[in-house]
Amino acid sequence: MKLTRRFFLKSSGIALVGLGVVPSFLARAAAATAGRGKTLVVIFQRGAADGLNIVVPHAEKSYYALRPTIAIPRPKRGDEQAAVDLDGFFGFHPALESFKPLYDERLLAVVHAAGSPDSTRSHFDAQDFMESGTPGMKSTPDGWLNRYLQSVRAEKASNFRGVSVTSQLPRILQGTAPALAIPDLNRFGIEAGRYTGLVRGGLESLYASSSDPLLAPTAKESFEAVEVLERLKPAQYRPAAGAQYPPGPFGQTMRQVAQLIKADIGVEIVFAETGGWDHHVNEGGAQGQLANLLRQFSQGITVLVRDLGDRMQDAVIVTLSEFGRTAFENGNRGTDHGHANAIFVLGGAVAGGKVYGRWPGLARDQLFEGRDLALTTDFRDVLAEGLVHHMGATDLKAVFPHYEASPEKFRRFLRT
Repeated sequence: MKLTRRFFLKSSGIALVGLGVVPSFLARAAAATAGRGKTLVVIFQRGAADGLNIVVPHAEKSYYALRPTIAIPRPKRGDEQAAVDLDGFFGFHPALESFKPLYDERLLAVVHAAGSPDSTRSHFDAQDFMESGTPGMKSTPDGWLNRYLQSVRAEKASNFRGVSVTSQLPRILQGTAPALAIPDLNRFGIEAGRYTGLVRGGLESLYASSSDPLLAPTAKESFEAVEVLERLKPAQYRPAAGAQYPPGPFGQTMRQVAQLIKADIGVEIVFAETGGWDHHVNEGGAQGQLANLLRQFSQGITVLVRDLGDRMQDAVIVTLSEFGRTAFENGNRGTDHGHANAIFVLGGAVAGGKVYGRWPGLARDQLFEGRDLALTTDFRDVLAEGLVHHMGATDLKAVFPHYEASPEKFRRFLRT
């Protein structure tokens, strides 16, 4: 009987966790020693984060008029509920207190009034557009991170170039370039309990005897690749410099991001996500739903930066959310779907300690469609700057088709 991939997955009685397909493409990675290189980490805040309460324009009078109950108070010495001043105009939400040292160390920058130029207020469409990199176009077959991997040849072959720390491969990494979804490094590989050795041996024999040209030649190499991941010993991982990741899913995700980067298995792209940012009701101001999320978010990223240590010279972290929130609060002390937002960029190559972008203002006649923060920086220009000046991309047209991304549009938040 011919051994097919479908038969293998249905009949083997084990799970190749995180792959979703037979890992024949892992063969080349088994022997690869890709070593240390540049890494881009993209973190998606799903649900549309409220950029105006995250990076607060506390010197903008209209901000307080538009948000009478949920606005973050102006900076005031000794007031833990007040915004953390950055430059006399902008400030961090107080729950982002852990970000301030990174900002002061010039490891963190903000690009404000940024996002997708498409005006949709649909979460599904906006996320799709941001992950495909083609706002307004639903027919794009692949994601912009996968197109980057397609467009740049790696110096040393590794099919771990693109990894998503999620249960399924996200839209942003889907495409013809190999990419992995690994929800949990502790469970990635063959799960067969005390029968692991027996099952593995049997499966290697099945692979080797198969007439399927995609399976038979790669039997031994495929299982060696799984062993490469097993040798990471995630359960024994100890963060550097005494760093302690915060409890909860996002903290654990950041821990795994660090481990993937420090494993030196050729990881170039890491994608992660965090949800819960859609606050139509009781968003809160200095305390509340948004504050709780921001505390987990900033602490997780801050510990990741400290854990990576000098490797941050080779890493850039970018945060994205599909769109922002309305400039004014609604009747439920929340905010509705908006337009432009704030993007965080972190890394050793970042010219941090600054809020980049042209501020459009929050006066009624300055708002987009009379209700939202207006867009002055296309998110593709932010990403393109990272791809060119950090990752070494040369063909932006291949990554962002139908858009003229060019250095003239860069905000210069990276040292070149």
